Amino acid sequence: MKQLAGLILIILLIAQSAFTQDIYDLVKEGNEYYINGEFESAIDKYEAVLDSGYVSPELYYNLGNAYFKSHKLTMALVQYERALLLDPNDEEIINNLALARQYVVDEIDALPELLIKKWYRTFITIFTIDQWAYISISTFIFALVLFLIYLFTRTINLRRFSFWLAFVFLFLAFSTYVFSYHRKKNIYDHNFAIILSPSVTIKGSPDNSGTDLFQLHEGTKVKIIDQMGEWKEIRLSDGNVGWLRDENLIKI
Repeated sequence: MKQLAGLILIILLIAQSAFTQDIYDLVKEGNEYYINGEFESAIDKYEAVLDSGYVSPELYYNLGNAYFKSHKLTMALVQYERALLLDPNDEEIINNLALARQYVVDEIDALPELLIKKWYRTFITIFTIDQWAYISISTFIFALVLFLIYLFTRTINLRRFSFWLAFVFLFLAFSTYVFSYHRKKNIYDHNFAIILSPSVTIKGSPDNSGTDLFQLHEGTKVKIIDQMGEWKEIRLSDGNVGWLRDENLIKI
């Protein structure tokens, strides 16, 4: 049984090593194509990496650059937005996204955001999902250790100190778990999308006979707030809402 388990482990390690090497080779080839100005070939390599299940902010960033150089604005914006979700503090991603947005036709004046909401959203990006989770687990372990000290020590001052400090660490463990949860939710459970069509008329109801409200153009960022069949209700950052067919959108 031990030999079988060892063999399985070796096979898994070899498979993982081969997978990592394949990813490395594809990224390297994509980078070489990009340097040589063969942006379509670079896109194919980067997309192949994504198809394998591997994602990273650097990969999305490079793919965004390749799409931008290929004059595919919408896809460039999508990749930059995806990169920014994974690494919201990367200056190169922020700058290239801002550059790409300059080519978007629609100028939307966003509604002001509550300061505390903006502060919280910025604060939880200090660490990654995993880092917040590690902090949560570590502080929880410290809380348990302190609680055990409280239970088994006979020194009054030490009991009092360990009791209250255990609650502090328990509070930190819970708080950082919440930060990790919200960080993950912002990345994977958001409903933002980019207009894919060169121009699309936004309707007042989910059907072709609905009232024409306004037009949007490719590259504009929207939030999906509802769905009915092949129609999606969207909200702009200025608060305007309307319906369009989902074929006109690409999810970030």
